[in-house]
Amino acid sequence: MASATPPAPGRSRRLSDRWLAVAFTSPALLLLLAMSVFPLLWALYLSFTDYSATRGGPAHFIWFENYTAVLTSAQVHQRALTTLIYVVGAVTLQTVLGFTIAYLISRRTHGRGLLTTLFLVPMMLSPVVVGLFWRFMLDAQFGVVNSMLGSLGLGQVEWLTQQRTALLSLIVVDTWQWTPFIMLIALAGLTAVPKYLYEAASIDRASEWFRFRNITLPLVWPLLLIAVLFRAIEAFRLFDLVYILTSGGPGFPPRRCRSTSTRSRSWASTPEPPRRTGFSWSSSSSSSRSSTCAT
Repeated sequence: MASATPPAPGRSRRLSDRWLAVAFTSPALLLLLAMSVFPLLWALYLSFTDYSATRGGPAHFIWFENYTAVLTSAQVHQRALTTLIYVVGAVTLQTVLGFTIAYLISRRTHGRGLLTTLFLVPMMLSPVVVGLFWRFMLDAQFGVVNSMLGSLGLGQVEWLTQQRTALLSLIVVDTWQWTPFIMLIALAGLTAVPKYLYEAASIDRASEWFRFRNITLPLVWPLLLIAVLFRAIEAFRLFDLVYILTSGGPGFPPRRCRSTSTRSRSWASTPEPPRRTGFSWSSSSSSSRSSTCAT
């Protein structure tokens, strides 16, 4: 049996290990400071000045004027409320659907792996692919959704050009993509519940609802809460899907021109209500390539 090598004379082994750890972790710490901490502190400093990257020139301290302007802006309040509605609606819907699907899958003995894999497919797609896919699906004139509504005798809906329907569409699309994430976390929690608890409840002739309320939900809830927290953080930072589906959001994109070979579309500004920019999506068929600018 090999014996441990004694430390060299005059050199502590504990001190040597400590310096070795410092040598290995120092590059990562320096990179973290350079890439994360320094930009954060620099941005915090600039927030107290009137610095403008486009204007140039030296920055002057204005203290809390930037924060006062942001916190008292009506547009910021409106957009914060819209974001909050979107986050609460999407995360709540994803939690309910994800936990329900996970609960139903956990009760199956055959085909559980195949069903789990199929449900995870939307989560594997890029937000750009998901946005383009649903943009075609929700197109007002050529989308599959409006085609199905038309076959049922219902009118067409402007899914992505009206504020309320665009918000609803974003919630549906985000739910479609990220419900599998909640399902996956909930399924891991459901499979980790000890079986002997259900067996003891069955011996006591406990009902299905009693077992769900007193055994399943209390044991899965801590793990499910972590999944909800992750999804809420990601939903607050969502940008790419909103930009692809609505080109920045109904009412916010500047005037723009588009041209296609078969038809022309234009963002035409409607008469603006007080303190609010409005627009409508108008299209007209054209056999020649043309473009129209909003006025």
